[in-house]
Amino acid sequence: MRRKIPSTAALIAFEAAARHESFTRAAEELALTQGAVCRQIGGLEAFLGLELFRRSRRGVKLTEAGLSYARRIAAQLDAVERDTLSVMGQQGTQTLELALVPTFGTQWLLPRLPRFQALHPQITVNLTNRTRPFLFADTDFDAAIYFGDGDWSGTEAHYLMPEDLQPVCSPALLPDGEPLDAERLAAMPLLQQTTRPYAWRQWFNSLGLKVARDMTGPRLELFSMLAQAAEHGMGVALIPPFLIQRELAEGRLVPAHPHAYRSEARAYYLMIPERKVESAGLVAFRDWLKEEARVWREQDGA
Repeated sequence: MRRKIPSTAALIAFEAAARHESFTRAAEELALTQGAVCRQIGGLEAFLGLELFRRSRRGVKLTEAGLSYARRIAAQLDAVERDTLSVMGQQGTQTLELALVPTFGTQWLLPRLPRFQALHPQITVNLTNRTRPFLFADTDFDAAIYFGDGDWSGTEAHYLMPEDLQPVCSPALLPDGEPLDAERLAAMPLLQQTTRPYAWRQWFNSLGLKVARDMTGPRLELFSMLAQAAEHGMGVALIPPFLIQRELAEGRLVPAHPHAYRSEARAYYLMIPERKVESAGLVAFRDWLKEEARVWREQDGA
């Protein structure tokens, strides 16, 4: 079925005229005659069946419909231009669109990514935050790094590393400078993570304790938010130490208890859609990432 879309030339002429609110200035920008711009916009109005501009001796002014349409068209033309420039810039290169959990991306992956770029300069890796699984068919993502059980329909899962959650807090919450025992810790404000709602319960259970208020406290979505909240003395947070190495090294955060809880059912995985498992760029990234994770596990004792 034929699409109900006006000509690109008409849309470009309209967007320029709407931005300047002047057919003359639009014509100058587009290197056209004023008459050509008028004809393009007149044809567009006829196609739409409504007026986009009010004409008067003093010039033109957008109608309400014209203003609304101009905003939408400008955004769409910008998107088309970005996509076009992206394709033009990919000659001889490949781009991988990677979705990943944000704190892992900034604290673990990004410091290592230059090594991949040095090995594969023809492959560009773009990173976008995603904290929960999604349908690959509904996105442009080529792969994802997420924390879960590795069960993601229509994908191939590659294990990367476990996650050890340890209580940390501001040193101001430890007046004597010593870590708290579990009972005292249970009385502290407990910072909760949205994507791991049972984390504190699992941590206390791993010590054989049941705490009535283990799921109460401010809820924050990202580890980076938890780290900031803990650093500012809002409470105690459960965070993998490898994601807050700088904060621990600088003493902005300190262990509130020595025990770390490791989930046996969940870990960090690279997820690749089955339809893309043979992509040369993804294979190169997958093999590099799995080796980086293996080296890290050996060094960290994981």
